[in-house]
Amino acid sequence: MHPAQATEPQRLPRVLWPMMFGNVVIGMGVMVVAGLLNDIHTSLDVSITTTGQLISVSAFVVCLGAPVIAATVGRWDRRLLLVGSMVWYALLHTLAALAPGFYSLLGCRVLAMLAAAAYTPQAAACIGMLVPPAQRGRAITFVFLGWSVASVLGTPLGAWIGGTFGWRWSMALLAVLSVVSAWWLAARLPRGLVPPALSAAAWRQTLSSPALMLTLSITVMSAAGQFVLFSYMAPYVVQRYDATPTQFSLLLLAYGTCGFAGNAWVSRRIDHLGAERAMTMALSSIALGMALVSQTHAFGWMVAAMLPWGLGVFASNSAQQARLVGIAPTLASASVALNTSAMYLGQALGATLGGWLILHQGLSVLPGVGSLGLMMALAMSLWASRMARKHPVRTLH
Repeated sequence: MHPAQATEPQRLPRVLWPMMFGNVVIGMGVMVVAGLLNDIHTSLDVSITTTGQLISVSAFVVCLGAPVIAATVGRWDRRLLLVGSMVWYALLHTLAALAPGFYSLLGCRVLAMLAAAAYTPQAAACIGMLVPPAQRGRAITFVFLGWSVASVLGTPLGAWIGGTFGWRWSMALLAVLSVVSAWWLAARLPRGLVPPALSAAAWRQTLSSPALMLTLSITVMSAAGQFVLFSYMAPYVVQRYDATPTQFSLLLLAYGTCGFAGNAWVSRRIDHLGAERAMTMALSSIALGMALVSQTHAFGWMVAAMLPWGLGVFASNSAQQARLVGIAPTLASASVALNTSAMYLGQALGATLGGWLILHQGLSVLPGVGSLGLMMALAMSLWASRMARKHPVRTLH
């Protein structure tokens, strides 16, 4: 084979760039509230645990919405769907920036998250129509680099803007970025991008597969373990270390930079490592980081402890998507949508548990409880690898 032919499959199509940027905006919108809790609860005169509903309730909406949307939009042009999702995101974040009180803000956030329920799983599910099978794993992880870029730039910037100028300006920034994303997607995505609709039999097969269901449960446990603490990271670092808004933004920047590095590394190597091995490495890194966070007593050590957590956080999401597609490629539309539901279910459970722990035991117990959840997720991942080999998913004909 000619050398040029050997290297050609390594090139990913340019159309993946606007899809990745859409995940930047979606990811920033999802994660930014964790950095704004202090400002929102002060500005709107509500408790920290009440403010945490912006995370937990919104996450439940995405959890329920992703599979419903996936089942509803089977024959829709994905260009129209993805562009429309970003327009909706722009509109609702504009309204959120103008919200007069907490519950109107909560309503805007809940409705905005319908775009997250549609965009992320449907972008992943149509990648197979844009790249050859040999590039599928790398293409999926590339598009999900958007979440780590959001963590590197979007979340720290949003937290800094919120802490300096007020949370409304962070919402306004999200609205502007959503408009940019909608324009780029409309300009680059091809028309007529309609993946085959899944039948009721395909949904039943997905839901009845032991390998897929166990793999999805890993997503729930991993997200829950992380969001026990991450949902309340802003009040945690202020109470424990008396951190300033700038210090907190730098903490998120360090965490996000590691998230980008870890996801970029996995994106380049996942087709060689395999999704299962990549997932094991990522979950181990997160569990180590959270265990170290529980032992820190100075802000500098807290930053250092967040680094291994960051290295694994987005790498695990990307590896999980590739893992599900690899287990059953023909069921990817269903399994990826369910994985989005699982991720947000875990976030909602973690945020809810974190709020309960704050009320009954205080903020200091959060990282220890979270690290236990990650160790359980790691054990489940190893079990799921054996399950996938023993109970392979048969392709529907």
